[in-house]
Amino acid sequence: MKSLSFKNNLIGYTFIGPFVIGFLLFTLIPAVASLYFSVTDYDLLSTPSYIGLENYSSMFTDDTKFWTSLRVTFLYVFIGVPLRLAFALFIAMLLNTASKAIGLYRTVYYLPSIIGGSVAVSIMWRNLYGDEGVINHFLNTLGLDSVRWFAEPAAALWMLITLSVWQFGSSMLIFLAGLKNIPPELYEAANVDGAGPVVRFFKMTLPMLSPIILFNTIMQTIGAFMTFVPAYIISKGEGGPLDGTLLYSLYLFRQAFVYFDMGYASAMAWVMLIIIAILTGILFWTSKKWVHYESKGGH
Repeated sequence: MKSLSFKNNLIGYTFIGPFVIGFLLFTLIPAVASLYFSVTDYDLLSTPSYIGLENYSSMFTDDTKFWTSLRVTFLYVFIGVPLRLAFALFIAMLLNTASKAIGLYRTVYYLPSIIGGSVAVSIMWRNLYGDEGVINHFLNTLGLDSVRWFAEPAAALWMLITLSVWQFGSSMLIFLAGLKNIPPELYEAANVDGAGPVVRFFKMTLPMLSPIILFNTIMQTIGAFMTFVPAYIISKGEGGPLDGTLLYSLYLFRQAFVYFDMGYASAMAWVMLIIIAILTGILFWTSKKWVHYESKGGH
């Protein structure tokens, strides 16, 4: 019996071994190391020297670019995430129909989420929004003036936001799965009672999708805070114009690998972790007011 138990345990440890090793090497140990580096002066070449909370103090009191990157990131998150979720829900409702080609449609709409964060797509996006790009030609066709997307900070940020909205596929699939789980009998009963499409959407669809909306909001918010490649490629790594696309992750990267201030970058990473944790906590705390769980009777 002991031999059989040892054999079963060995098989179990063998299966979970790759995950445990990967978690230790690529998550836990780097996280602990970054926490240590955040209280040191470390330039990647010399030995780290302990400086206490000086990195954090300098970040909040002396670094104006830190506050700029934080403002730009909050605008990017609080505008981009709701737009992406709204667009994803809209497409999911369009695809929630019985059609022989529905599988193809789902695949096509999901593709932007697979390739949307790539370098190639970011370069394509930069060309689309160039002075002679397709977007400005379309605006000129409508009789509107061209927009200098790479010269105006607000326009450059909206360029990043539209790219984030275009990557709606993962949220769309999750919304679609939620819509499939809503019993069609409920809509039939509401229709018999005279409820129109708008009433059914706000009184039935949204409440029953509220747990999925919460999940998508949290995941997309975390993902938006970590957006890096589009901002780096579109701004050529500078965060311009006038820091208009200087997302937090891009500024963190510049501190670490342009200015070689790894200690300061590690401190920024932990501040980002705390900000994301606070926002996630707020979402969970407020969810008691608007998220409906059938097993608990809802609120």
